[in-house]
Amino acid sequence: MVSDYVEGYLTEDEVLQTARARGAELGCPSVGPGAGAALRFLAATLRARAVVEVGTGSGVSGLWLLRGMAPDGVLTSIDVEPEHQRAAKRAFAEAGVPPGRTRLIMGQALEVLPRLTDGGYDLVLVAAAKTEYPRCLEEGVRLLRPGGVIVFDNALCDGRVADPAHRDPETVAIREVARAVRDDESLVPVLLPLDDGLLAVTKL
Repeated sequence: MVSDYVEGYLTEDEVLQTARARGAELGCPSVGPGAGAALRFLAATLRARAVVEVGTGSGVSGLWLLRGMAPDGVLTSIDVEPEHQRAAKRAFAEAGVPPGRTRLIMGQALEVLPRLTDGGYDLVLVAAAKTEYPRCLEEGVRLLRPGGVIVFDNALCDGRVADPAHRDPETVAIREVARAVRDDESLVPVLLPLDDGLLAVTKL
């Protein structure tokens, strides 16, 4: 299948595979290899030095981002679950990431994001509670420099977004974000069918 070929185009090394397995044990899903490769690509294209990640998980997405960022870039990662951040910290150490390149903040994203610097970030990844996506969009766009990119994971919501019959809160929230970025002339979006969907938006 085409999707299998895309997901397997770039293979994950042992560090990523181990981090993914830890995530499965903790019950926190990780971005697939295709989505991870896209995140690395975006970080490299932007020459990102300052990245915010909402939803640390077990460190899989963080590893992909760090591998695309500038060598002195810093990843700020927010998660409400301490065991997730412990798993991510272990993954970063196993990958040889210097401690100064990651800043792990434990807390609710919508309480932490307002404290971060306006226009101070190249890339923002949102991969946490889907019902919070609309407010994360507001905060994320504020954090971006011009030309920066915000990415929403799980933007297809297991295919439910395309079916108007689905009106659950998560699906409605994702539709709201997709509609908002499409209608905002200061934003340029693209919806990528990688993994469970990536909605990437650049700020003009």
